[in-house]
Amino acid sequence: MTAATSPAAAPAGIDLARTALGIEFGSTRIKAVLIDASGTVLADGGFTWENELVDGVWTYSMDAVVAGLQAAYADLAHNFQTTYALPLTTLGAIGISGMMHGYIPLDADGELLTAFRTWRNTFTQESSRTLSQLFGLNIPQRWSISHLHHAITHGEEHVARIDHVTTLAGYVHYRLTGRHVLGVGEASGMFPIGPDGRSFDPTMIAAFDDAVEVPWKLVDILPEVALAGQEAGRLTPAGARLLDPTGTLRPGVPLCPPEGDAGTGMVATNSVRPRTGNVSAGTSAFAMIVLEQPLRSLVEQIDLVATPSGAPVAMAHSNNCTSDLNAWVEVFSQFADAIGAPIAKGPLFDILLGAAAQDDADPRDVLAYNFLSGEHLVGLGEGRPLVVRRPEGTLSLASLMRAHLFAAFASMAYGVKVLRQNADVPIDSMFAHGGIFKTPEIPQRVLAAAFDTPVSVGQAAAEGGAWGMALLAGYLLWADGDALDEYLAHRIFVDLEVTTITPMTEEVTTYASYLETFTAALPLEHTAAEVF
Repeated sequence: MTAATSPAAAPAGIDLARTALGIEFGSTRIKAVLIDASGTVLADGGFTWENELVDGVWTYSMDAVVAGLQAAYADLAHNFQTTYALPLTTLGAIGISGMMHGYIPLDADGELLTAFRTWRNTFTQESSRTLSQLFGLNIPQRWSISHLHHAITHGEEHVARIDHVTTLAGYVHYRLTGRHVLGVGEASGMFPIGPDGRSFDPTMIAAFDDAVEVPWKLVDILPEVALAGQEAGRLTPAGARLLDPTGTLRPGVPLCPPEGDAGTGMVATNSVRPRTGNVSAGTSAFAMIVLEQPLRSLVEQIDLVATPSGAPVAMAHSNNCTSDLNAWVEVFSQFADAIGAPIAKGPLFDILLGAAAQDDADPRDVLAYNFLSGEHLVGLGEGRPLVVRRPEGTLSLASLMRAHLFAAFASMAYGVKVLRQNADVPIDSMFAHGGIFKTPEIPQRVLAAAFDTPVSVGQAAAEGGAWGMALLAGYLLWADGDALDEYLAHRIFVDLEVTTITPMTEEVTTYASYLETFTAALPLEHTAAEVF
């Protein structure tokens, strides 16, 4: 692969009609990436945002969605024109990605009927259990169908007026194209995909309709499902003005099917073939393993989803990953400011995570729980960040930071452990991406120990899902008849520089011992949520 994070690496004489734009709505950052046909990053842009807890619901306002979309695109367009002296009047293709799952119900005019309910909400346990039993598959709390069932069974007024249900990526795509459509990977986090790997399961749709009383049929409010490589609409005049209020960008640009961050993570790590897997680590974390055969059984901790081309995937999704670690890094940043020695966040992360690798003390001496929200993988309805230690244990910078780093991957590691106990899931390669891997080796080594599997990180690891979404948009233009895995292998990842770490036996043993203590002490979390 020739992709580089520096726009200066791009060739002169850029053909805008042969560029691909990916925009991803992450939990804390909206990122836009523009690439050429080789996957080289021509320009990027971003916008920082945060979810809000409003009336007990984790949400983002639609005003913030639009403002963030426009700001990220404007930043990219400015950076592109500054570098190449060329305005972005058109593009070859666009792709939209977002945090998977959640709930956005719309009326017949496309207006929001209730606040956007994100994946982070865990108040749908009862619906999750009911639907899992009804379908004979695990239906997680954060899936759109769990939220819809919750709204129905709790008699919410807006249910009768629902015309469409979608996700964040699907909503933005709709605003840009006027079409209600989802890529199959994103759709698989809304409702189970059927045996054909390309549409919602009709038997389960019928079972849902029989189980609830509503004035519509489920099939009529679900979006269309599309596969990678299919055109999913074109940028309308209103969509062009929404994305670029300056009027520079012209309408008519084709869009690929919108995807979730799980799908873009698979693409960004070239993990779409059977027996490959990837980990995406950010505010949440998830491990995706592409299966040789569909797993049609109920394992409570495992989601059964799909790649953007419809291949079956087992997914262990953790609601909590780096947020509490980031908060502790911020405390140390404030301390550095207070003593007159400010330090940039990047080097500070390297120093603190580097300290985590320097302690040989028992990792069970200091135990951190990173649960800002509930965590279904370990049975928590609510979360409370905690740090506890044994009185006789060693408290040091190293032991504290190791506890936080181990905790970041703990829930996900527990989910993968359960998966392996319930099914034969061979993994030939596991790739990781996300901002935490900007710090070389240390987080990667911990993850390899947690999974007892070699873990690779590529040069584009920190580009993440926006780059993966740009690659999916590019697939619409440059597939030339190749399957998605062939397109990625032959066009994008040919010369990728990869660093692979194989865990040592003692590292695996150490993490396994830590994870055992982590899960055994979970009653502390339950009590904390009850009293604090």
